Amino acid sequence: MDENSIAIIPAAHEATRSYDTEYRFRQDSDFWYLTGFPEPDAIAVIDPASKTPFTLYVRPRDPEMETWFGRRHGTEGAMKNFGADRAFPIDKFDADLAKLIDGHEKLYYRFAVDKSLDQKVLEYFNTQRVRRLKTAYPPHTIVDPTIILGEMRLHKNEEEVGMMQRAADIACEAHVLAMKKVKPGMNEFQVESLIEAYMRQKGASGVAYNSIVGGGDNATILHYVENNMPLKDGDLILIDAGAEYGGYASDITRTFPVNGKYSKAQREVYDVVLDVQEQCVEYTKTGNTVKARQEFSIELLTEGMRKLGLLKGNTKDLIRRKEYMKYYMHGVGHYLGLDVHDAGRYFTDQSAKNSKPFAPGMVLTVEPGLYIPPDDKSAPAKYRGIGIRIEDDVLVTKDGNHNLTSKVPKDPDEIEALMAKRKQ
Repeated sequence: MDENSIAIIPAAHEATRSYDTEYRFRQDSDFWYLTGFPEPDAIAVIDPASKTPFTLYVRPRDPEMETWFGRRHGTEGAMKNFGADRAFPIDKFDADLAKLIDGHEKLYYRFAVDKSLDQKVLEYFNTQRVRRLKTAYPPHTIVDPTIILGEMRLHKNEEEVGMMQRAADIACEAHVLAMKKVKPGMNEFQVESLIEAYMRQKGASGVAYNSIVGGGDNATILHYVENNMPLKDGDLILIDAGAEYGGYASDITRTFPVNGKYSKAQREVYDVVLDVQEQCVEYTKTGNTVKARQEFSIELLTEGMRKLGLLKGNTKDLIRRKEYMKYYMHGVGHYLGLDVHDAGRYFTDQSAKNSKPFAPGMVLTVEPGLYIPPDDKSAPAKYRGIGIRIEDDVLVTKDGNHNLTSKVPKDPDEIEALMAKRKQ
């Protein structure tokens, strides 16, 4: 933060699920990153020049409310457990707002995150505008801290990596369990409940995103979340599921045969995707860039599609015409952290030409895929209805990288060997 500046960062609020019930509360990621405070309806004030630079406004202790809705940390807990220099009841914030902001040249604040707080900040400026030439000294600059926080969150420290590894380990074990349990006749929702229950049992706060469990043709739908169809003998099942631990996400995809044995056609497509995925994992290291990795994946997959007979022509011409997007229409990966699609810029300028280079502490997914619609008459008949994605979470290190999700097999022979143990 610049000199003579102040930041106001709100926590998340509870969200209505239906009528008078709420979704399970999940803290705003930026607020969690800065404070670790787990409750809704709080506000953090950061004033570096103050003798008490970190202030939290929180819900006060209230025996009656806590009987109904759960324990609160209150102002004492905010200081004792979360390092706040000062803490006040949230109801005091409105009266303190002008006193907090006045005299600072710059305000760090995110508009359009908390509409109620937006209105209070705007009312403050409107009121101070009238008094500007008299006794008020409001900030002359408002800065959205999202970019700054995104760049901070992009580079994980040792403690963050430890939590991400734990989130990855839990999800890996859940995927292995699915490989051991899946069989023809099960329903997708049975697999979903199996892996999500395991994650909770192992200490995850829940899933990091809505799980994708797609059997057969459903695997060709990128964000298939209905998860309500029976699994058929001879089909593949694509599972894209991750755990959240300590607020940090894991994100894993594996595609394997429902009956435990890849068909020849399935194996041909799978081998293409696996080869690209392994090369892109290796590519995710210091010195390479986000954009270059995407182009690398496109080149490899386009060549693979050409060899499979999905595309015809010269590889460079196919890429230039973006023919590959018929079967590979998404990025090869994204940042991972407190959000499954985590904060941080992918380019170093607004032109989107200068891609950000990989650096130690970044965690990215690597997830190439091929999705061949069942009604695509231009594709060889044996490949129609096959959808395959393979995804790992990769930490960039000083000397290369570390695959956080290597504990769940992706080699097809290893998967078949693991699934064969079901029958023993």
